[in-house]
Amino acid sequence: MSKLDVEFAVATGALADDLPYFAFGAGRPLVFLRWFSPDHANPTGWTRNSEIRTLAGLARRFRVYAVSRAPGMAAGTTMADIADQHARALRSEFGGPVDVLGISSGGSVGLQLAADHPDSVRRLVIAAAGYRLEERARADQLGYAEAAAAGHRALHHMAPHSSRVRDRLLTAAMWLADPFLRPVDPADTLAFVRAEDAFDLSGRLGEIAAPTLVIGGERDEYYPTANFRRTADGIPRSRLIIYPGVGHIGAITHRRFARDIAEFLDAN
Repeated sequence: MSKLDVEFAVATGALADDLPYFAFGAGRPLVFLRWFSPDHANPTGWTRNSEIRTLAGLARRFRVYAVSRAPGMAAGTTMADIADQHARALRSEFGGPVDVLGISSGGSVGLQLAADHPDSVRRLVIAAAGYRLEERARADQLGYAEAAAAGHRALHHMAPHSSRVRDRLLTAAMWLADPFLRPVDPADTLAFVRAEDAFDLSGRLGEIAAPTLVIGGERDEYYPTANFRRTADGIPRSRLIIYPGVGHIGAITHRRFARDIAEFLDAN
């Protein structure tokens, strides 16, 4: 048992539509929509501990529900279909609008959810995500998902695009580690990647009624600051925070991340 398990009693289960979740912390509910994850399941091992550690600052203020996409995702599923599932699950569990935090791919789901089902979202936080995927993110995710579905090594498709020695070594390490980190159901991975590939809310941001906070890193490898700005500018009641000098992961591990979110969610 880790120190995190001692501090937080973690409950696991599934919401309606078979959405896996675990919950920890105390306070008003905060639904965290998971970032890109190959398996539509609750994480285990070091991945689970890393997720709890990332959200620990929020779990000291809120009851955090970390929610995954449903397993058995059919080919041809759209982001709107995924948002429909989440809306049904949140209505069933909470009976009314709830605060939602979407990070990376979870941010795509969160934006679609808020646009399609405004009655489900009280306040929305989008971090390291925007109104659509940029080309690099599309190419990396699709390369990974298609290789995994074909039974080939895939993890290196998600490695940094750089000639720096450190990044080249990381790419090699990911290639070597791939056989031990394959998706349990590559069809789930591919179905979600194709849904997010087609995701684009550029014409619908004005329909999002929930007060929204958009958080991004100045040096995000997948989303330029212009994407974050357009996302925030298009949502009527929104606020934008750009953390200087940090990338995709650095934004969500920033020392102010939990504090900025809590202050936004608690604002009148």
